[in-house]
Amino acid sequence: MKKREKLKNVQLLILSTLIALIICFPIFYILYISIEPPSKVFSYPPQFSLSELTFNNFVEVFNLTPFLRFIVNSLIVAIISCLLQVIFACTAAFAFTFYNYKVKDILFLIVLATIMIPAQTIFIGNYLIIRSLGFLNTYIALILPNAVSAFGIFFIRQYFKTIPVEFFEAAKIEGCSNINYLVKILIPLSKPAIGSFLIYSFINIWNQYMWPLLVTDKDEVRTVQLGISMLQAAEQQNFGLIAAGVIIVILPTFLIFLLGHNQLVKGLMAGALKG
Repeated sequence: MKKREKLKNVQLLILSTLIALIICFPIFYILYISIEPPSKVFSYPPQFSLSELTFNNFVEVFNLTPFLRFIVNSLIVAIISCLLQVIFACTAAFAFTFYNYKVKDILFLIVLATIMIPAQTIFIGNYLIIRSLGFLNTYIALILPNAVSAFGIFFIRQYFKTIPVEFFEAAKIEGCSNINYLVKILIPLSKPAIGSFLIYSFINIWNQYMWPLLVTDKDEVRTVQLGISMLQAAEQQNFGLIAAGVIIVILPTFLIFLLGHNQLVKGLMAGALKG
């Protein structure tokens, strides 16, 4: 019985390793292109030599474009948007979990329905609103449409429902207000869900391309994803330069995932236990 279980574990390990290699292969290949001399990028068979590794492409990325400025802009937009999403998600999820009113289920269904709407279909409407308010080429134009997340409300609400309602009733008996219960008790108990949602939200906002392209045309507010397209325009034949830009862009999201993957798994597992 133990032998069969060990064999099953080995099979699962081999299968998982193969899937991970297939998924990660494009990233390894981009990294290879970014650190190889241009003359050897497309050589066949591939010739990899440690003595010829070069980081010139990474230096040129910052010399040819204001890439550092783009990174700072992306960080500002992603961090503020994530914080706003968490604040609105927690307060809305609290209302959907602990308040009882007639239209609660209908309102929650409407929120869920918005998750099904592709973001691209509302770009035109959002653009017209942002333009009429005079927010084009500002951080507000990049942050405002990302301030509320329907998925965040759903996700946090699911986790709130795993916390015994007796905690809320006991807090009310002790005279604790709703906002104090939310801030001092509920949010600390929900760290796994909030942490995992923060990671998910940050990666989504960091990787946005189309919306920043629509509402910005000045380098002062453009984000890092647009910086890669500028590298393509600047050096169309230098794939090493573009690959270096891609590696720089995915590095922050990779580090955040690496630091918070345990939190992400805990939050997803806990939130999935109760409907």
